[in-house]
Amino acid sequence: MTLRKPISKLLAAGAAIAISATTALAQDVTLRMHQFLPPQANVPKLILDVWADAIEKDSEGRIKIERYAAMALGGKPPELMDQAIDGVADIVWTVVGYTPGRYPSTEVFELPFMVEDARAGSYAYAKMFDAHMKDTEFQNLKIFGTWVHGPGMFHTNAAVSSPDDLKGMKIRGGSRLVNELLKLTGASPIGMPVPAVPEALSKGVIDGTTIPWEVTAALKVPELVGNHTEFEGNALYTLTFVLAMNKDRYDSMPDDLKAVMDKNSGVEFSVFAGGVMQDMDAPARDLAVARGNNIVTVSAADAAKWAEVVQPIYSTWIADMDKRGLDGQAMIDEAKALMEEYKKNNM
Repeated sequence: MTLRKPISKLLAAGAAIAISATTALAQDVTLRMHQFLPPQANVPKLILDVWADAIEKDSEGRIKIERYAAMALGGKPPELMDQAIDGVADIVWTVVGYTPGRYPSTEVFELPFMVEDARAGSYAYAKMFDAHMKDTEFQNLKIFGTWVHGPGMFHTNAAVSSPDDLKGMKIRGGSRLVNELLKLTGASPIGMPVPAVPEALSKGVIDGTTIPWEVTAALKVPELVGNHTEFEGNALYTLTFVLAMNKDRYDSMPDDLKAVMDKNSGVEFSVFAGGVMQDMDAPARDLAVARGNNIVTVSAADAAKWAEVVQPIYSTWIADMDKRGLDGQAMIDEAKALMEEYKKNNM
């Protein structure tokens, strides 16, 4: 009889500790982040790892982000978006154009000679995403960042200075609109994810590729081709990216941890990511210069001739958007206005 009260107190205290421990464990979250580049490439090293490290720090270790590079969780790069939707991976970084036609509004930033600066383009993309895409095309995902890379260009085994030089060449394109651009120049577009480029070049499957300078070092492209064609002024093209999470997984997290992830996401993060990719163009270009590769710089005047050749993409794209119930011309106008807004305030 004399022991009942102390024992009951001990049992109650033990139960409280067990409940507290269970609650704490339930609030700790481990997330798997999956992407297609090797871990030493610029995007995982300078963007994704920086983002994940910040979230782990801001959550005081309650969020752990495991990083899986080079498709380590299986599948192919075009499957990444579905891996996020289906929960195969919790978070993915991918090229939106790897799923052509599925997220049509993003293509406004893939139109030829549309984007001049990756930070301005990423700002406009993030703003338009929040206004028009978040609750429509991407409603089954949680998106943390939306950005574009620096100027897209050609890397080829023969010098290219005019559209005529591309006739008959097999050139890798990274999205639906880039492939349309290649067709208009007379090239044969070969669609493939960027990790496949080195092998395709070495085996002669393609004569060249469209990618920005930034990723050429990780893919060893300057060792595989001797010619590079860049453009003054607006980029020949850009591709769009997203950092996406399984929506149910995000919704299941405690509110305070969701707030940590939201704090490290959005317009500011998107501009940072696009800016990093653009800033890494110069070091990669220097490597090609050091190898003695031939770099063709198309002047702004000559770039205008290229723009005339690929101009039909605009009317075709606008008509396609109209069929989808989207106002293509309005998207172009809004994207240009937002890029000008960014430049006015930041450049």
